[in-house]
Amino acid sequence: MTDVPFVDLAASHTEVDRVVRDGFDRVLAATSFINGEEVAAFEREYAHFTDVGHCVGVGNGTDAIELALRALDVGAGAEVVLPANTFVATAEAVVRAGAKPVLVDVDADLLLMDPDRTAAAVGPATGAIIPVHLYGRLAAMPPFLELGPPVLEDAAQSQGAVRDGRGLFGAVAATSFYPGKNLGAYGDAGAVLTGSADLAARLRLLRDHGSERKYHHEIVGFNSRLDTLQAVVLRAKLRRLAGWNQQRRTAAERYRELLADIPDLVLPAAAGEDHVWHLYVVRVPRRDEVARRLAELGVRTGVHYPVPVHLQPAFRWLGHGPGDFPVTEAAAGEILSLPMFPQITDAQQQRVTDALRKILLG
Repeated sequence: MTDVPFVDLAASHTEVDRVVRDGFDRVLAATSFINGEEVAAFEREYAHFTDVGHCVGVGNGTDAIELALRALDVGAGAEVVLPANTFVATAEAVVRAGAKPVLVDVDADLLLMDPDRTAAAVGPATGAIIPVHLYGRLAAMPPFLELGPPVLEDAAQSQGAVRDGRGLFGAVAATSFYPGKNLGAYGDAGAVLTGSADLAARLRLLRDHGSERKYHHEIVGFNSRLDTLQAVVLRAKLRRLAGWNQQRRTAAERYRELLADIPDLVLPAAAGEDHVWHLYVVRVPRRDEVARRLAELGVRTGVHYPVPVHLQPAFRWLGHGPGDFPVTEAAAGEILSLPMFPQITDAQQQRVTDALRKILLG
């Protein structure tokens, strides 16, 4: 019997294959491999999709965060407040920009950045706050916006999520189009979103060697441009993103119905349009054993994330240790991401359920 994959990229590719091939043919015929109309078209289309004034394509999601910080003039001597429960790239980008990450714990229910702990961490040196829209769910933005420093949203996992008709709340948002994301490229890619024309202009300079026209460089910049072929892929997938996100919501509701009566399994809180279910994350005791046994039964899973930022060797210099962020640390030992992708079938979800029942109920 075929395994239930954690994510099925081939299924999404099949739906856009012809459009992507036609787009690649256009790019190859025009030999327009850097920037060009495909990139500009995607930027317009994604800005429209997110109802934001400007989209600036960049090389990847980590660059998106770093360049957004630099566009905000957040660098050496500044502190940036972010959650301990996030992928390491959030903190990594802060360090690359020259600033210092200041970590805070998350709330126990949603595992998102806690507003009260954030408020306590904000000080005179705070240059920015980075709430992370984790697992596809939007963080509660108003409390962060009231704290004063610019808010940079890490939206790598929330493409298409909206609340009160809005997808962007802070000064700027950074996103990733890593292949497994809701809107995924066929390699690395990312973008920065902002309502500010001035920030967008600075971001365009930063991503392209500080240059607005060839061989004229106004500032020291970077080489972090959205690849033209990836723009073709993203344009093709963007047309299906709203439908794919709705399929994820349907699958999440199906999981809720199937898994509701399994003891010792904590399901994620239900949500509406502010959740696009990039991941379906449950909590379970003996997580590593459960994941191993699921794999033996042909069900592939993931863990997002097993080692919190403050316990990573690369961030030992921040001076934290075990026990400093108890909610994040407790979650890191229990969270388990179940198979989730738009094309997941009823039968596949039933196999996941049957396997969990066998493991947890005997």
